[in-house]
Amino acid sequence: MLTYMRNKMVSIEIPTEDTYVAHGFLDDHIYSLNTTFQVNGADMTIQWIEGHLTRYTTPDCPRAEEPLQGAVGLCLTDEGFSQNIHKIVGRKACRHFANLILECSDAVVKTKRNIEGSENNAHADVDASPSSQSCITPQNIRPQKAKRPQRIKKESRIPFEQLEDAPDGFTLDLHVHTSPASPCASSAVDDIIEEAKHVGLDGICLTDHNHQWDPDVVAALRERHQFLVLRGNEITTVQGDMLVFGLNENIEGIISLNDLAEKVATVDGFMIAAHPFRGFLAVSGDKLGLDVDRAAARPMFNLVDGIETLNSKVTVSENNFCSQVAETLKMPVTGGSDAHLAEEVGVYATRFSKTIHDEDELITALMAGDAVPVIFRNHQKG
Repeated sequence: MLTYMRNKMVSIEIPTEDTYVAHGFLDDHIYSLNTTFQVNGADMTIQWIEGHLTRYTTPDCPRAEEPLQGAVGLCLTDEGFSQNIHKIVGRKACRHFANLILECSDAVVKTKRNIEGSENNAHADVDASPSSQSCITPQNIRPQKAKRPQRIKKESRIPFEQLEDAPDGFTLDLHVHTSPASPCASSAVDDIIEEAKHVGLDGICLTDHNHQWDPDVVAALRERHQFLVLRGNEITTVQGDMLVFGLNENIEGIISLNDLAEKVATVDGFMIAAHPFRGFLAVSGDKLGLDVDRAAARPMFNLVDGIETLNSKVTVSENNFCSQVAETLKMPVTGGSDAHLAEEVGVYATRFSKTIHDEDELITALMAGDAVPVIFRNHQKG
């Protein structure tokens, strides 16, 4: 019996000759949201927009509905449209709304082209990725074999053997969000840190969505709280969310995993596939055509350095499946709470045998495979 499903639907309505109304709908066991907006076909600007969240993770999520109005007046065909949507909607409102708006917008643009006869095939796919910049053909939608980029070794990084031993283990929550850096989060960074200290963690990594923390700000947080706070980033790619460490670059919008892997390799950083199977599992996996071997063969796993196998925002079944895939691939594994509220910090975490003092030492330990996902706080999720 199918017990989990993610539904996403985009449709375009043409009520008048030069007006397009886009409808977008996303529904899974975590989020349910919809958006509708009207586009002027003459100049391709958004005339009005509305959106609603009917299922969400935190009490503050409905705040995301009002900032959607910032999209009014934006032109779908402007070069910076995607970046503007991520800045105005993704950061101030909700990245799920932002992604849905971009998919709807891409469908509007392609619908207009079809009607005007600018494409040879009147039945061209209008559900393409919002990152597409050209006509969809069998050639350019064929999956390409992922090739791991050449890593540029950082010579200044201390070898794993020289890291300080931690006889009782050293536990970090590698996946934490704060407000307002992550629009979907509800707790301020100081509250997150104090909760992490209270529950007995040794440190946390700030991995806000497409947000680059200033190193001086993080250093001040460490000093003020006398607690280890490290910088990271959860970056949205075409292939899913990635936890990235060591990349001091602000990535806006949606990037391809290949391009992100190149950037991470250049700085000798570390990239972890975050909750890679969230929303793709059912009790009877064969109904979705997904088993461990097929999942492990996905090209994306040749581009990442590790896999997050414990995440509190997914089901136990999805975490277990992810662990099986990681075991098949023999890849480093991590755990993180994916906290958006202070009380969620440390639900899951990662334990190391060495004491970690900074991001470089974290990357060294991760590369050495010295990471064990752990259940740190009591947590129940079906």
